Amino acid sequence: MSLTTAFIAELIRAANEADRLTPYEISRLLDRSVDTIRDMRRQTGIAGSHRARDFVIDLQVASARARDLSPAETRDVLLDAADIIRTLKILLDGKE
Repeated sequence: MSLTTAFIAELIRAANEADRLTPYEISRLLDRSVDTIRDMRRQTGIAGSHRARDFVIDLQVASARARDLSPAETRDVLLDAADIIRTLKILLDGKE
């Protein structure tokens, strides 16, 4: 299992246990997601947007307000991050 696949699984597991995560754990997972997405975008040649609708910006905001997220919001944002990373992984695997 690749590191990316393991991280996707970790995000999904965390989403399924969103009510048991601390704000620190949520923030760390979201920050790791931001770093992973940025790195994978560079590898694929997909440039991020600095406009308000860039998903990475949404993740950064969610990370900053992790203490205020409900378990449902936490679950949704973690699953969204996992989905974006999975999509980028598929694109990268297709380039090889």
